[in-house]
Amino acid sequence: MNPIVLGPLTVALLSALLALVIAILDKLLNNYGIVKLRINGGKKELSVQGGSALLGTLAAEGIFIPSACGGRGSCGACKCHVLTDVGPHLPTETPYLSPQEMALNVRLACQVKVRKELEIELPEALFRVRKFPARVERIRDLTYDIKEVLFDLGGQEIEFDPGQYVQIVVPPYEKVGESTQRAYSMSSRPGEKRHVELLIRLVPGGLATTYVHKYLKEGDLMDLIGPFGEFGVRDTPATMLCVAGGSGMAPFKSILHHMQETGAWPGKDIWYFFGARTAKDMFYLDEMRALAAIWPRFHFVAALSEPGPGERWEGDTGLITDVLDRYIREKIDPSPGFEGYLCGSPGMINACMAVMRKNNVGEDKIYFDKFA
Repeated sequence: MNPIVLGPLTVALLSALLALVIAILDKLLNNYGIVKLRINGGKKELSVQGGSALLGTLAAEGIFIPSACGGRGSCGACKCHVLTDVGPHLPTETPYLSPQEMALNVRLACQVKVRKELEIELPEALFRVRKFPARVERIRDLTYDIKEVLFDLGGQEIEFDPGQYVQIVVPPYEKVGESTQRAYSMSSRPGEKRHVELLIRLVPGGLATTYVHKYLKEGDLMDLIGPFGEFGVRDTPATMLCVAGGSGMAPFKSILHHMQETGAWPGKDIWYFFGARTAKDMFYLDEMRALAAIWPRFHFVAALSEPGPGERWEGDTGLITDVLDRYIREKIDPSPGFEGYLCGSPGMINACMAVMRKNNVGEDKIYFDKFA
């Protein structure tokens, strides 16, 4: 045989044999058998196949820990308290854990392998988290880059608090070889138990947003996992200072309609500041203004930072942080005290927090959903 042909064939054969040996050794050496998981002091005990990450192992048993990145170790959401010694914290965990959390052996469930009997503690609220097979009932374009997606839960009901979120399970597509999960705040009211509405903005290169904007169609099936999160209204008399931009509208739409329809937290005034760059980035204006017209304690302030030439705009202009600062100083009664509620990009949230701190709103009174 020609040596030019024989060389590559030999390399290919050796590579295949090496891969086979590695696969066999991995199966033999990493066969951990059946492992026991003890949760919350024995309130739940599971017998599971060892060897996989704790996050996926629990999900296979119907216990879902939040994970905005789908278990890739890039969001830090899947924290849990591991009482068993499973070795030192990994470099993939430490960026997401405070020194206090590390001292308590808080771990990222996606980075902890189930190799022996484990004892863990989880928030009780996670036990009501479920996976919901859902059908896309409606897709509506709100702007050029934000879609409103309404899911029908097929007769099942989801119990959630306004401000919480779900994770959507995106199937493999195009060059994405495996399913992934991403977190989105629910914009639907808690009373709409058989539907879930999400606002999904297209992020260039985003795995989930690309799928939703390019491939998802009405009638398609998709799994939702939830509810998760603690972004909700605090039961105090303090005035709510709510700030959002883009798809950060979602949790506020849920919260505001719930408060207006149910009369919840009747002692609180609400000021909602919504910022966009140009008029084409604005949406739900009529809905929010109509809500303010029938609900005296709700005040809606929309602002454009860069209104385009010829755009007709009668609202506020400037960065939403500057508008927020001006209203706090000049137009809002400070006597009940303030609480901040923020949903948007990390940069927007950090800027809003700086404005609120300057106006004597303590960081312990600022609550937020931060997403990239």
